[in-house]
Formats: sequence, structure tokens, C-alpha cells
Amino acid sequence: MTVLVTGGAGFIGSHVCAELLANGGDDVVVVDNFSNSSQGALRALRVLTGRDVVLHQLDLRDNTELDRVFEQHEIDSVIHFAAKKSVRESLQIPLDYFDNNIAGMTSLLLCMVRHGVRRLIFSSSCSIYGDQSQGPIGEDSPPCPTNPYARSKLICEQILADTCARYDDFAVISLRYFNPVGAHPSGTLGESPLGIPSNVMPYIMQVAGGRLERLQVFGADYPTPDGSPVRDYIHVMDVAEAHCLALHYLADGPGLRVLNLGTGVGVSVLELVRAVEDTCNVVVPYEVVARREGDAASAVADPSLIDKEWGWRTSRDIRAMCKDAWLFQQLHPRGYVV
Repeated sequence: MTVLVTGGAGFIGSHVCAELLANGGDDVVVVDNFSNSSQGALRALRVLTGRDVVLHQLDLRDNTELDRVFEQHEIDSVIHFAAKKSVRESLQIPLDYFDNNIAGMTSLLLCMVRHGVRRLIFSSSCSIYGDQSQGPIGEDSPPCPTNPYARSKLICEQILADTCARYDDFAVISLRYFNPVGAHPSGTLGESPLGIPSNVMPYIMQVAGGRLERLQVFGADYPTPDGSPVRDYIHVMDVAEAHCLALHYLADGPGLRVLNLGTGVGVSVLELVRAVEDTCNVVVPYEVVARREGDAASAVADPSLIDKEWGWRTSRDIRAMCKDAWLFQQLHPRGYVV
């Protein structure tokens, strides 16, 4: 197959490209505008796999350039990652998030329709569920997004449902990730955000590496065992492997299917700090500050549906997540910058 990966130079996208290339059977075409990613990730892919991706640097909302990509390649399937993803930033610039995430999705779908491509995997998010701290969250839990980023993901899923209703040969799998962390076990590929990280694990890594002074823990008065927010952290390589599997399950038939990607294990921010310190033999200074608007107290997956339907479950624990993220930090103390 020829697989188009939008946002393929980003954190999750690059690891999925690595799996696709390592498996040897797929050609990979990447579309990325590098607004929050680096060409260094594509260089790392070449080192890891000995193969190149075809890169088109463009914004998905550029219909003319996107059409040219589909004209140049016989694309079989699309994996769509390209989106803005910071909860905090989305509260500050909500219209930019709706413009980028939703308009990017509609532009991509219109282009797929024009060129007869009907297979899509969508990078969705557990943030759609909002604050549901009463227990593990299943796919049938009602959506309750608490910030513009989460709302943009839910709207995209609704657009996908309407697309599948209109085009009865459209097959879409929406994967709702919980919190992807870690890195490729070689340390060659990892999370390298531009500027100050908005996600907790790369922030912790930069604190442990001395690049940042201390971690801010947003709230220690939540209704959780230690007061800090609880999340379901999943290794990015588990996420990548699930995407490769999802490509094959697109052949099961048309329509929209929604599946959680998580471990089912909740880890608080303070527990994550201790796990990094114990696993990597480092010290992570932190301070507790006020709660952050838009954050949920707890978000833990019920991952039983994907296990039931595909026989798939995660295979890497929190120590592997910490160890691999730390190796990437040690090998790339300033990210992909040479």
C-alpha cells in the first residue's frame, strides 16, 4: 500500500511512520507544515529503517497543493494526525484551533472524495470524554469536552460520521488515544516539541536533563489518591503498532468505528514524577501551582473493546515509557537540533 500520513513528522506520526517503514510492505508519503515538528524526525526515520518517506511540505488547508499530492501518488489509505494539540493554547486561541483542526479535516476529506480514496484512520483523543473520574472510560461514555482542543476533535468525529453516512464505501477508524509518552527504544526517535513543552513527559525529561528548572504540577487538590491529576499513559510504540493493525482492519467494511487506545491503568502526575526518578536515577524538582483551566481530574481508559474486537492490548509499562523517553532525552538534549 501507499499510505499518506498527515503530520508524519510529529511525535506520534513519526513513530507510526517508523513502524510502517520497518514492516517493509508500505510506501509512506508524509504531509507536514512543520508548525510543531522537525525535519530531524524524518532524518531519524532514515537512520532507523534505511528507507525514506516522500515529503510534501504544505498546509492541509491548501486545496491546490493537497490535490497535487493525490495526483502524484496512488494513495490507498490515509492516517490523519495533523492538528494543533495543546489544551492550554486552545483556550487562548480557540478560533485558530477550530480553523486548523476542523478546516484541515474537511479539506482532507474533500480531497479524498475527489480522488476516490475511502480509507482513513483518525488521530482522535480521550479529551473528548472530559472529566469522568468515576471509573474507566469506555467508548460509549458520553462526550463532555472541556476545552476547544477537545471540542475540535469531537467535531471532527461528527464530520467523519456524516461523511460515512453520505458515502457508503467510506471506512474510518477513529482511535481515541489516552496519553502517549515514551520514545522509540533505540533513542533515535522521540518527542521533540518546539519551544516549552505543553505535555508533561517531555517537560519532565527537560527538567531531569537540566534544560528547565522545575516541573509545575497543576493542582494537588483533585479528588484523586494524591490530589494530582490522574492519566492513562500509553507507550507511543504501542500506539504506533495499533495504527499498523488498524490499517488492516479498515478492510472489514465501511462506516465509522471508534476505539480507545489506553492501558486501563491510572497514574497521577506525582506518581509519574516518582516513576521517572526511580527508573532513570534522576531528580525532578517540582512545585504545585493552581489548577489549569480545561484539565480533568482523571482520564483512564477502558480498553476492553479493542481487545475484544482485535485481540490487541498494550505491552509496555510505565517504566518502559520512562526509560525510553529518558534515552531519547540523553541522546537529544536539545531535541533534533544538531
